[in-house]
Amino acid sequence: MVKAKIKTEEVAPDSSPKKKSKTILIICEKPQASMKIASALSDGKDEQHTDKGVSFYEFTKNGQKIFVGCAVGHLFGLGQKEKGAKTPNFDIEWKPNYESKGAEYTKKYYDVLKKLSKQANEFVVATDYDVEGEVIGLNVVRYICGQKDAKRMKFSSLTKEELQQSFENLSPTLNWGQAIAGETRHYLDWFYGINLSRALMKSISKTGSFRILSIGRVQGPTLGIIVDKELQIQKFKSEPYWQVFLQIKDKINQKIEVMFPKDLKQEKELLQFKQLKGKKAIASTEIKDEKILPPIPFDLTTLQTEAYRLHGLTPTQTLQIAQGLYLEGLISYPRTSSQKYPEAIGFEKILKQLTKHFSAVKYAKNKIPTEGKKSDPAHPAIYPTGEFRKLEGQNKELYDLIVRRFISCFCDSALVENKRITAEINSLKFFAKGMQIKEKNWLSVYDFDMKEAKIPTINGEVDITEIRIEEKQTQPPKRFSPASIVKELEKRNLGTKSTRASIIETLYSRGYVKERSLEATSLGIRLIGTLKKYSPVIIDEQLTRDIEKEMDSIITSKKDLDKKQAKIIDTAKKSITEIIDDMTKNIDKIGKELAEANTELREKERQDNTLNQCPKCKKGNFRILFNRGSKRYFVACSAYPECKNTFSLPPNALIKPAKENCPDCGFAMLLAIRKAKRPWKFCFNPECPQNKARAEEYQKKKEDESKEEKKEVENKGTA
Repeated sequence: MVKAKIKTEEVAPDSSPKKKSKTILIICEKPQASMKIASALSDGKDEQHTDKGVSFYEFTKNGQKIFVGCAVGHLFGLGQKEKGAKTPNFDIEWKPNYESKGAEYTKKYYDVLKKLSKQANEFVVATDYDVEGEVIGLNVVRYICGQKDAKRMKFSSLTKEELQQSFENLSPTLNWGQAIAGETRHYLDWFYGINLSRALMKSISKTGSFRILSIGRVQGPTLGIIVDKELQIQKFKSEPYWQVFLQIKDKINQKIEVMFPKDLKQEKELLQFKQLKGKKAIASTEIKDEKILPPIPFDLTTLQTEAYRLHGLTPTQTLQIAQGLYLEGLISYPRTSSQKYPEAIGFEKILKQLTKHFSAVKYAKNKIPTEGKKSDPAHPAIYPTGEFRKLEGQNKELYDLIVRRFISCFCDSALVENKRITAEINSLKFFAKGMQIKEKNWLSVYDFDMKEAKIPTINGEVDITEIRIEEKQTQPPKRFSPASIVKELEKRNLGTKSTRASIIETLYSRGYVKERSLEATSLGIRLIGTLKKYSPVIIDEQLTRDIEKEMDSIITSKKDLDKKQAKIIDTAKKSITEIIDDMTKNIDKIGKELAEANTELREKERQDNTLNQCPKCKKGNFRILFNRGSKRYFVACSAYPECKNTFSLPPNALIKPAKENCPDCGFAMLLAIRKAKRPWKFCFNPECPQNKARAEEYQKKKEDESKEEKKEVENKGTA
């Protein structure tokens, strides 16, 4: 396996007692998880300590002193050994993240784990049981604790029962397949991402232009898929077509409209239908009962797709919220590919606990749940643990969705009655379909897009009373949504369940795509076009798929992990070197094309961010601008410096035009977009009646709170 050196900083020896014969350090991934694990294993008798603002826990179990400490995700990241922008560069090592700008806060977590490790002689990794969790645990064990291996807790939920069981059945070693696969993925992502992105930046900077550009082994093919769709839309030419409907009536005056099943592409084909009015047709009705099976359990991709369909949550928002619910002990681990519930999770107990808060459990009449085809050796499908906490907003929406999906998997199939009316005349057949739900069963639990359409039963001779012809235009293919592109990436085996959503976010941040439906920008389109001409291997899906297969083979391997890792890395180095050589040969052409695309995109962005006319000077227009120093958006008049009319905007949010005006003052409305939250639409005019009313309401609330606090103080003083 890759030999990685690291610089470590010695921490002053701790003044605590010397090592005892049995002292265990449990290493967790996040603070909330460490609190849950300590409480579960100590039966709530743990002592919480704080060092530099970092909490860790201590208790005794079976005569053993146990410390529970935590990281904050990755405490280490890959970086090059020597400074400089040499390309390609493969001389990298693991370094503490606190050495990186913006991650200095991780130093205190590093130091606390270092101190605790000096008091321990046995180490247990209790990070998330997946590839990334294994890498986090491995790096802490070898670089902070100075150990070659550690014991491992394996769990899929943070419930007391499962955590206790996990601790009683520790794995004697780390999951080395996951650990080496995860480390290899980090190396490959750095090799491809940093080296290829630097080559792009170098090419555009040679033209005197500047823009942060990036590309990677998954990012490239993903953007390629979106661009291909965009080009299909741009090339699409709408054509007319016609649909024919007949209004029929039977002898007892029952009426219905039936449709000819084929779209007509030639207007002359309509002649044979226009003569049918007033004639008779023969109708028949076919009735069939159909069972609609309950849905299968949620894997991460299906959860992200359904959360988007039902609540408009992006895949990134869904994953962030689900991760929070998991850390609270409310659901199982969300980063799973499984669509199966193993019996070991305790179906009956969970359903019984859910009964207290969800009346829909009464529909769960089956002891064995439905299941899908996919499985995951690390974790089961996503399920509620049975624990409950009052939630609000998007947290509640996603939790309820997971609960209802779980319950529905134990329900009976729905029973529907399907009707199909056929009306035939002159060998032309027309149809009408209807559906009526006879037994709802799981449909009473889970929101499924199934609309009833009641139609009569018509048999025998009928009159054709009306003919209706609709002229329509063919439509271009639909763009991907954030959810459907994640599903498409899974289908093509590009990326992982944990990384697909973040890749889409990167494409947005680089300006390669825009809008809710993923529209490739001119820069994104030109980038893919340029790479296709000069370095097509960067966007080759097969290359990425092959790497994913090799990574999966490492996870399942029991031996020769270091050899397999070395082989994959050597292959990647050769591939990247060839790519860089191709890009270097064509650096001027690549740079010119990207610079042109950058100029075009900036002009488009300027136009998109131009708002209403400035009412103060009436010469310029308001524009949304970004201050790189404060990292905040603001609105300013384009007639600056003559007009210095400016407005501050909400911090920590991406600001975009809402493409509508305020009904109260006429100013342009804006959208504030934050991670894991719904976009907030607002008017930026402080003089707007709406904003004034909100400000007055807020001020009154603060005054009332101040009066209440003053009253409480006076009452205490009197007492």
